[in-house]
Amino acid sequence: MQRRRAALSAEGQLAMARSVLQRERAALEGLAERLDDRFLAAVRLCSQCRGHVVVSGMGKAGLVGRKISASLSSLGTPSHFLHPAEAFHGDLGAVRPDDVLLLLSFSGNSEEVVRLIPSLKQREVPLIAITGNAQSVLARQADVLLDIGRVEEACEFGLAPTTSTTLMLALGDALALVTARQRNFIADDFARNHPGGSLGRRLAKVEQCMRPLGECRCAPEEMTVREVVVHVSRPGRRSGAIMLLDRQGRLAGIFTDSDLARLFEQRDDRAIDRPIREVMTASPVTVLVGSRLGDAIGLLAARRISELPVVDADGFPLGLVDITDVLDTAVASAESVEDADEGSGESEQPIVPFRSATRRESA
Repeated sequence: MQRRRAALSAEGQLAMARSVLQRERAALEGLAERLDDRFLAAVRLCSQCRGHVVVSGMGKAGLVGRKISASLSSLGTPSHFLHPAEAFHGDLGAVRPDDVLLLLSFSGNSEEVVRLIPSLKQREVPLIAITGNAQSVLARQADVLLDIGRVEEACEFGLAPTTSTTLMLALGDALALVTARQRNFIADDFARNHPGGSLGRRLAKVEQCMRPLGECRCAPEEMTVREVVVHVSRPGRRSGAIMLLDRQGRLAGIFTDSDLARLFEQRDDRAIDRPIREVMTASPVTVLVGSRLGDAIGLLAARRISELPVVDADGFPLGLVDITDVLDTAVASAESVEDADEGSGESEQPIVPFRSATRRESA
């Protein structure tokens, strides 16, 4: 009978954790070097699939398979997961002639997966196998074999699926991403598949989240500051910015609460009764309709402004992005940027189509 071992010290815990990560990293590098024409064949089957890529696996491999299936669907390749045990009780009906099968089993001899193969073969659908045993039943029956090789688990007993599941997951990610590229999947497609949450909001177009023109304060640039501040209003939540228009209705400038406060701080009382065009910010920073909200938020942060007019290609205003309306998304975006900066040591501002960079920054 084995004796229980003493707990590791803090240094021992860190050393063990580093060893696990280093061993898995080395295995991933080895797998990357072994990729060959078989991977290309798997991509071809998935990218040309007119039905679904049906993913199946048992135990830990099945959990990995669920994630691979979700990634495929997220990236434009319809997919669903088929539980090997449930397949024998009616779920085989989910497999259609236009589908492709992706089966995962490190040993390649998992009982539930092996039992499933004859039924799948009867349906004459292509079978891709991810396994670590090229001599297994699964490997021999596969149309395309993706062999991750005989790897040593990072578990100190060599028992718990660790390195093997990491390799399966990474290989599935590679398959999903390359397939998406071959299907000409673009960021707009990704946005359509992710309408919810902060990610969906960042990918949304500005016109979906802006305050439409009918809810924005607008005024001719010939009006005085007093007339604009006192008489110009719109229903709904009040914005801290007024868009000033030229005689053709194009955006000529912007006047904010901060600009008004600055006039009072400077005790420039006479400016209150002069045309607002003399004190407005001319040619303000704007964002073109069709831009993504995440890029607009990046521009708000980079310029340290709170309101961003949305204009068409001819300069006519269509609405306004107000930071108070997108605060949750802005916070999530900032956290993502911070995480990326910490990881890379670099900071890159988003590239956003805008008409001018002369907007005055508030103190």
